[in-house]
Amino acid sequence: MKKTLFTLLMLCLCLFGHAVGPVIEPELLALMSRMGNDEKVKICMLMSEQSDPTALLLEAEKYDNLDERRQYVITTLQHQAEAAQAELLDLLFAMERYGRVEDVQSLWIVNAVSCKVSTTAIFDLAQRRDILSISFCEQAQWIFEGEATPAPSGNGREITQNLLQVNAPQVWEQGYTGQGVVVAIIDTGVNYDHADLSGRLWDGGTSYPHHGYDFSDNDNDPMDRHGHGTHVAGTICGTGASGSQTGIAPEATIMILKAFNDQGEGDETQWIAAMQFALEHGADVINMSLGRPQPNVTQRTMVRQACDNTLAAGVVASVCAGNIRQMQFMVPVPYNIYTPGDCPPPMLHDDQMVNEGRTSCVICVGAVDSNDNIAAFSSEGPSQWADVPEYGDYPYIAGSTTQIGLIRPDLCAPGVQIKSLDCNNINGYTLMDGTSMATPLVTGTIALMLSKNNELTPAQIDRILENTAVKITEHKSNDYGAGRLDALAAVNAVDYDALIESESSQVLMYPNPCSGSITIQCNGMNQVEVFSIDGKKVRSLEVNGSQCQINGLESGIYLVRVISKSGVTTRTMVCSQ
Repeated sequence: MKKTLFTLLMLCLCLFGHAVGPVIEPELLALMSRMGNDEKVKICMLMSEQSDPTALLLEAEKYDNLDERRQYVITTLQHQAEAAQAELLDLLFAMERYGRVEDVQSLWIVNAVSCKVSTTAIFDLAQRRDILSISFCEQAQWIFEGEATPAPSGNGREITQNLLQVNAPQVWEQGYTGQGVVVAIIDTGVNYDHADLSGRLWDGGTSYPHHGYDFSDNDNDPMDRHGHGTHVAGTICGTGASGSQTGIAPEATIMILKAFNDQGEGDETQWIAAMQFALEHGADVINMSLGRPQPNVTQRTMVRQACDNTLAAGVVASVCAGNIRQMQFMVPVPYNIYTPGDCPPPMLHDDQMVNEGRTSCVICVGAVDSNDNIAAFSSEGPSQWADVPEYGDYPYIAGSTTQIGLIRPDLCAPGVQIKSLDCNNINGYTLMDGTSMATPLVTGTIALMLSKNNELTPAQIDRILENTAVKITEHKSNDYGAGRLDALAAVNAVDYDALIESESSQVLMYPNPCSGSITIQCNGMNQVEVFSIDGKKVRSLEVNGSQCQINGLESGIYLVRVISKSGVTTRTMVCSQ
């Protein structure tokens, strides 16, 4: 009887659902076919109305003050979600009273709603026009097990090798130790009782007495029983109280956001809720030593939307590339980089401009050993987004000189045999490998930079890190990115009075390559001129605003000159019919 009902309902959706309702993801449909009518499954409903990330970014950049910029973005997204979700939430709470729905959660950084719901209720929801897609909130592995080896305490004031490799002590000598910077760690939690974290924990007041929140168990105790998150925290701000200086920013403050259970498992909504919390509660930088290989289109869309909106809010995230370089027989390029590490950076490197697209908050980090050799496990780029309809940028064709995908990672850092804190021993240390161990070294360096100038934008931070990295390859590569992190050079490049380059002159062109039509965005544009490769001017537009579109271009390579209040910028564009 259950199969017959399911078949009839599926027939109705095939006849009418495409015209009036959202898409039910295939994984959810397959699960529903095996469920009883009253069994509940956790789903996520992505609303049809979503913010335009680029428009939001351009509007947010008009705020000179970063706190005002953040508040503008948060308020704008919250108001959008409140209005778009109102009718749906009323329905869900009514269903909840009859036992068909439970655990309703509204998300605003991505306009979405999650809940546990029965099969029959899913079919009712599938008739709504205000829902774009309904997906299964699958418990997946986001934090991967790494072999941990106990390590002895140092004699006196040992400084760990990874800190020496990136010249951290010389930064401390200048007086920059991460003071005044709040780092949100989205992970398996942190053992907040470890002696080397004493005095380094965010004060969440009576609402968050344990310095953060647990989005896996939905309580205010984000204690780490896995080990990963505590090791990450130690690389950011371990004070050396137990004998070994493991933290690159020993006076930074950590906010503990436990998004995954004690096995490192969770779903997108827990991670997104943690991102929201970090923005709302004033985190200056986010560490995400986490990732998911090969999520589906809806999951990738949600993750990138969250990273786009985090960039608009003026917050940068340091994210691991992944540890599956040797598994390309299963997860080949351009999908070898974990999501969200496959999302674009805040600033596009010159080597990316032949195939540029939109930006996000993600600085992607690969791993090297103590001799600056690429780690055998460090995931290999590029990534690509051409198969995600919402974005459609960074196309990749193997061997192409133009459709090169998105170069990943952005830079690398030591990630082999890294000594940091042991969550099972409040005075102990352990050794771990992974891009997860390289990522907090970059995060901590960002904290050092912000302790020198707390008005740095994500794009400025990214530019400094990439420009000052120790070059290992001539060009930005899909192994090392722009090179190996140099914390001293990065901090020295931060200037109090005049930042390296004005962000107001940043020009975005997408998609590139295009198929006859391209969108150009830049604050304060006055004129756009397009020249063929032989120098002939083929378009000239007067612009009064921040965006314009050029249509009807024939196949070929063009030079685009954008004249704005900040100056003249010239970019290369490829058009293929």
